[in-house]
Amino acid sequence: MDPLIIFVVLCAACTHATWNTLVKVGDDPLMTAAVLNIATAAIGLALLPIVGMPSPGTWPYLIGSVITHTGYFVCLTNGYRVGDLSHVYPLARGSGPIYAAILTYFVAGETLSPAGIAAVAIICAAILSLTFVGGRITEGGKAPVLFGLATGLFIGSYTLVDGLGVRVAESPLNFIAWLFFLHGFPIIGIAFWLRRESLRASLEANWKRGTVGGVLGFIGYSLVMWAMSTNPIALVSALRETSVIIATLIGTRFLGEPFGRPRIAAAFAVACGIILLQAAGRG
Repeated sequence: MDPLIIFVVLCAACTHATWNTLVKVGDDPLMTAAVLNIATAAIGLALLPIVGMPSPGTWPYLIGSVITHTGYFVCLTNGYRVGDLSHVYPLARGSGPIYAAILTYFVAGETLSPAGIAAVAIICAAILSLTFVGGRITEGGKAPVLFGLATGLFIGSYTLVDGLGVRVAESPLNFIAWLFFLHGFPIIGIAFWLRRESLRASLEANWKRGTVGGVLGFIGYSLVMWAMSTNPIALVSALRETSVIIATLIGTRFLGEPFGRPRIAAAFAVACGIILLQAAGRG
């Protein structure tokens, strides 16, 4: 991959890790996710007069994106509700690129070089290893694991849908603006309905984190979609999930979480995977 693309996607990973940290420190992941989606929808709405109507042929991808992103947020917030973030998040983000690589191969016909396959495998294995540190994968029963794997499946699905959609649009910005305007409405409706008895209090408690997270989420995923418009979807997806390592560093530095040798080894493995990604782009 081009060094500029690697840099851009790593910046996107930083923003993703940051808004997930904001969700983690809150007391209501569902409402924080709802406010986050309100913020991204507002940004998308502001861009609509600039980009105009959706490009011809993008509606199926926009509808598919709304469905898969809704499933993602439902599984993610439920995973955070029943399990620990340090288990659910690595499991979801680590399995997502695997699903994405399989789906893009069968649906879009994208193939990777041997170096690309090795890079995706190393990065995913390193990310997933964080889930098993200390054997904690068994805590909380099967529910956190199932929600984590389901979240990963939706990650792989929306990665494919969005990656293909942004390629058929007249411009990446056109698809990005409509995607962010549309995809948040279902999860906003679900959150408002479930929190209807305490809606005002929930909004007041979560609007700051959600708004900041929404801005970061818009910037980060826009960069990812721009990268996917010209690069293999599976490679971009795997590189983006280095956000798990970044989130671990944030937790260690600012939240007082332990780091330890297994996480150091995982970070080193991710670095090796990134080097291989660059080699794959040259092959």
